[in-house]
Amino acid sequence: MKNLEEKTISTKQIYEGKIIDVQLDKVNLPNGGTSYREIVKHPGAVAIMAITDENKLILVRQFRKALEKTIYEIPAGKLDAGEEAESCARRELKEETGYSAKNWEKLTGFYTSPGFADEYIHMFEASELTVGETSFDEDEFVECVELSLAECREKIASGEICDAKTIHAITLWQLKQ
Repeated sequence: MKNLEEKTISTKQIYEGKIIDVQLDKVNLPNGGTSYREIVKHPGAVAIMAITDENKLILVRQFRKALEKTIYEIPAGKLDAGEEAESCARRELKEETGYSAKNWEKLTGFYTSPGFADEYIHMFEASELTVGETSFDEDEFVECVELSLAECREKIASGEICDAKTIHAITLWQLKQ
């Protein structure tokens, strides 16, 4: 089996932001050549597949500037420094939807775009939900909705659900039925 590893020669910080950092790595290639890799560094995130007692999925509807449109997504958020994934998931569900959950199960985890980013999302299922008050971030404007599996499939077909984490969660939910 071939060694496909790229060895880092140097790293240059290009951008340091509130959510992401960007670096430029010079690498030795497996064939002996060199190249550059632009890498987005991300602290990681959580996503929550919250299912009501009526077998509906809790989603948030919000405008995404990068897409220039409003989409439906499962609740999710960035890990704070040193924060455990499940604690973050509990916090994000409460902040974005007002719901808290009695039962939590880690479903899976995945990299969002490994070709250029190291973001890893921990996906949880939350059930036995209790309604409460939201506490949005100062710059966050969202609407909480509950959709059936059929309604979710319709929103995927229409493009209103178009992000990978939400489609992944809906696929897992469908498989569990």
